[in-house]
Amino acid sequence: MLPDQNLCLRKGIASMKKQLNLVTEYVLRLALILGGLLISAGLASAEPVLERVKLSGVLKVCIWPDYYGISFRSPRTGILQGIDIDLSAELARELKARVSYIDSSFATLIEDVNQGRCDVAMFAIGLLPSRTKHLRFTRPYLQSSIYGLAAKGNQVVRGWSDLDKPGVVVAVQAGTFMEPVMVDYLKHAQLMVVRPPATRERELESGRADVFMTDYPYSRRLLDNADWAILISPPSPFHPLPYAYAVRPGDDAWFSYVDGFVSRIKEDGRLDAAAKRHGLTEIVVR
Repeated sequence: MLPDQNLCLRKGIASMKKQLNLVTEYVLRLALILGGLLISAGLASAEPVLERVKLSGVLKVCIWPDYYGISFRSPRTGILQGIDIDLSAELARELKARVSYIDSSFATLIEDVNQGRCDVAMFAIGLLPSRTKHLRFTRPYLQSSIYGLAAKGNQVVRGWSDLDKPGVVVAVQAGTFMEPVMVDYLKHAQLMVVRPPATRERELESGRADVFMTDYPYSRRLLDNADWAILISPPSPFHPLPYAYAVRPGDDAWFSYVDGFVSRIKEDGRLDAAAKRHGLTEIVVR
């Protein structure tokens, strides 16, 4: 190799090493930045909720905006109303914070709470084993049995004793706790499992179902807005389920505060007053 070629080769290698060092330094710096962001995010998510709410002045509350009487958003006005809209406002007032509502659902509840999308879920959440394994619940404030809703003109189902008879079609919403209960309960009637976009109301109104099963709060939606529906009540509580608020496990101070809030609203009458405003006095747990 000629001296000039050797010199060029050495310069080329040196240049490549310099570029490689720059790339390595850039990658290391980027890794440090990303690592710092991840650590910050982890610290933020682990930050005590009570302290953060008081400092920020914002309380993030998960709701299901289709739960009539509980946390219902009017499709006409967009205004939220229900017992847990009132009571979440009371919780925020105690904390001297404003409420920021986060739309959730029973399907996404566990993830929404545990991922920190909200500080507390307040939409009459039933204490099911599948939920209590992942979330921490306050003491119950409501409790509902399963009820039936039928059309006034239906001659097949006039009372609870008519439910499990041959030829009767009983509808349940897919994924609700009523589905497995009615699978076990019905021996003679036909069970119709309703999946979106179909609704229990449409199946009932059309006559394809004779009765649909729901809880007390949801039943109020139809009873308050449709003069053709009647409530089918069980002779005694049928699979009663307590409802409570849910928080992420691991923050004892925050849990104690929210659980204490439930105790306070029971004692000072705020729970009774909110339940009365929304037609839920019958299912209050005192």
